[in-house]
Amino acid sequence: MENNSLEHKHLHAHSHPNKKNVLNRLARVIGHLEGIKRMVDDEVDCSEILIQLSAVRSALNNTGKVILSDHINHCLVHAYEENNTEVIDKLNDAIDKFLK
Repeated sequence: MENNSLEHKHLHAHSHPNKKNVLNRLARVIGHLEGIKRMVDDEVDCSEILIQLSAVRSALNNTGKVILSDHINHCLVHAYEENNTEVIDKLNDAIDKFLK
């Protein structure tokens, strides 16, 4: 069996200084999505649902910004020190996917 998780491992200790912040944000997004699901089930007006979906999208984008900031300030610094251009290539790919 192949272990695809190896693709996501770094050679350095991977720390997330804002881990608690990110987890809290994600928990709020999950709660918000559950609320939207109830709105759909309760047949709430579509415009209200769209507004709430927009709020979730914004919350996810802001969470992504926190993760990106951590990555730039920690992983990229380490990659630069180690002259590891692969990390920069992976970041560029991730940013392209994030912004779609």
